[in-house]
Amino acid sequence: MRGGLGQSTEPVPASRQVRRLMWFFALVYIVEGLGQTGGLIAQPLNYYLKQVFDWTPLQVTAGLTVLNLPWIIKPVYGIVSDFVPLFGYRRKAYLILANIAAAAAYFWVTRLSAPRPLILVLLLTAYAMAISSTLCGAVLVENGQRLGQSDRFVNQQWLWFNIAAVASALLGGELVARLSPQGALHMASAIIAIAPFAAIFATLFLIDETPSRLNLAELKDTFRGLSATFTKRELWLIGVFLFLYYLNPGFGLPLYYYMTDTLKFSQDFIGILGAVNSTGWIVGAMLYRRLFDRMTSHRLLNISILTGAITTVAFLLLSNHANAVVINFFSGMAGMIAFVATLSLAADFCPKRAEGFAFAALMSVLNLSSAASDNLGSFLYEHAFHNRLAPLIIVSAASTAIILLFVPLLRLGDKPPGVAAG
Repeated sequence: MRGGLGQSTEPVPASRQVRRLMWFFALVYIVEGLGQTGGLIAQPLNYYLKQVFDWTPLQVTAGLTVLNLPWIIKPVYGIVSDFVPLFGYRRKAYLILANIAAAAAYFWVTRLSAPRPLILVLLLTAYAMAISSTLCGAVLVENGQRLGQSDRFVNQQWLWFNIAAVASALLGGELVARLSPQGALHMASAIIAIAPFAAIFATLFLIDETPSRLNLAELKDTFRGLSATFTKRELWLIGVFLFLYYLNPGFGLPLYYYMTDTLKFSQDFIGILGAVNSTGWIVGAMLYRRLFDRMTSHRLLNISILTGAITTVAFLLLSNHANAVVINFFSGMAGMIAFVATLSLAADFCPKRAEGFAFAALMSVLNLSSAASDNLGSFLYEHAFHNRLAPLIIVSAASTAIILLFVPLLRLGDKPPGVAAG
């Protein structure tokens, strides 16, 4: 028997719940991998702004920084869903509406060409994707803590996100290579507009959520969870750690300009490199299940920091097609290990009944740091290092490595990833 919004009213065995949730996270994060502004539309958008309007790396980074705002204010969506059920549900109804909005906004993008309205409508897509991601994160924390599967769910999300990213990179490169800059941008938007319907299907039929009402008892439980978010020492430490970890000066856009203008890589090959990097993430997800699944959180964080610093330094060797492929592949593997280590750590410490707000707050810290990292990296590339990539790479690697000093302060002991903190 089923209730509203595809909700089953019969108890589901834990093993079946895990399988259904794994499919849910796969479908939602395929949509995220395609639909985020760093997904399928990224290369067509960067190329369009570079070729048609002659924007520099700093201009592109600064112009698109507004698209990070919806990701920085994720706690707002989390706290609304924690406190205010919509049609009787704290997660499902919001997920459905967000994905409907994403589809509509991307259809709108296909009609635009001027930078200002284009970026404004892309901002709407970013809000929709950020809300969907926030609610999906709340589902992850609630069920991950209950079933002891947080790290497995995080791994599943980013495995399928990067499978979608491989497709995005290959297809984005092909669109740029074969169509006009505007044609590539509009075609990418049209393709993305179809994807959110997969997330709507997953929300309706693959997650079981207990109906919730806006009453005094529910509000008291949620306020207790919210209070714990602000008073828990561990959450503050994890927030500072995430901010410092992801603050290392980014060189993604400078690298794109360097490969385009200095190394003279073709646009379709740059798209292939993006796919290779995402393939590295996929392999990293597979390796996690075999090599890192039983490792302590403390050791996993140390390994992620070391591999991140080493693979960043490796970009100093970038000079031709062959080593570009190798470097991007291992960089992707290191990125996946870092994401599982940091996101599962955040999920394990979120207090109950405020999962949406707490996890979103930690992810907003990460997103704020990443946005600052991108702008800092582009600024240093143009103004401090005078369009030289090597010094920026060295500074980025050193900034990553120094975070090793912060890990002991987290006092993780022998806690394995995926297990809720006491």
